[in-house]
Amino acid sequence: MDETISRAKACGEGEGGERCEKVRGALPPDEVLYDLAELYKVFGDTTRVKILYALFESELCVNDIAQCLAMTPSAVSHQLRILKANKLVRFRREGKTVFYGLDDDHVRDIIALGLEHIAE
Repeated sequence: MDETISRAKACGEGEGGERCEKVRGALPPDEVLYDLAELYKVFGDTTRVKILYALFESELCVNDIAQCLAMTPSAVSHQLRILKANKLVRFRREGKTVFYGLDDDHVRDIIALGLEHIAE
């Protein structure tokens, strides 16, 4: 019991200086952490996650995404602007039609890891 008390006293009472320095040294700069938090905010919207998931299969135009997800084209366009601004989707123009796809394999990996995590 005395050992538990002494460990509890030591926590936060200046005994962890070396540990704190190690943690501080490993932390990325605040700007990087802010950008990371902003990226994860994008995944906090079910509609955006559905759109990303739909793009796993193939490139799709706004109307195709809207039809697949039972949404309006304007709602899809709004979400695609956010996804594009956060470098999660890319687009290419074919005539008058714009096709959207996942920006890179990292997007697929992020979602796959999230699904794996919640399945545990």
